[in-house]
Amino acid sequence: MFDVAVFGSLFLTLFVIMDPPGITPIFLALTAGRPAKVQKRMAFQAVCVAGGVITVFGLLGHQILDYLHVSVPALMIAGGLLLLLIALDLLTGKTDEPKQTKDVNVALVPLGMPLLAGPGAIVSVILAVQKADSVATQVSVWAAILAIHVVLWIVMRYSLVIIRVIKDGGVVLVTRLAGMMLSAIAVQQIINGVTQVIQGSGS
Repeated sequence: MFDVAVFGSLFLTLFVIMDPPGITPIFLALTAGRPAKVQKRMAFQAVCVAGGVITVFGLLGHQILDYLHVSVPALMIAGGLLLLLIALDLLTGKTDEPKQTKDVNVALVPLGMPLLAGPGAIVSVILAVQKADSVATQVSVWAAILAIHVVLWIVMRYSLVIIRVIKDGGVVLVTRLAGMMLSAIAVQQIINGVTQVIQGSGS
């Protein structure tokens, strides 16, 4: 009742796309300066949001995109533009908005979506669910989705120890580095979306 190959394949795909090690500096940058309890809650919220989005698209992905007449490349370009705006804020240090709004926004956007539950992860899950033609493969697919979210939560939850070590100066450095990484991810996502549009119109 369990397909190890399907589980391993989807888990590795989502691990590469959602990138738990790479999300650590971005999480630290976005949650810096908050009490540890708030940071832990935000890590949990971000994973819950990502899991909820992934689950909804896994169950209803094609219907949602078809109903809205949204193509996968359009989803990728929109996600890339949103990430680029956040990356520019990190690079320029313009992230000092009121903490009440930050606490909500950062956990939902950009952490939950589109950083964790981005177009790449959504499309991978939609395709995996479509290909799962038996109970065993369905169980394996959803087990892989659950496993990657547990890994993400553990990584973000324990990345808070790093903040205590690197102090405020290190957080500023991490924030700038995270901004650079995020901008590169965003531009690549936009390029991938545009490339798919061009290939689609050419074929």
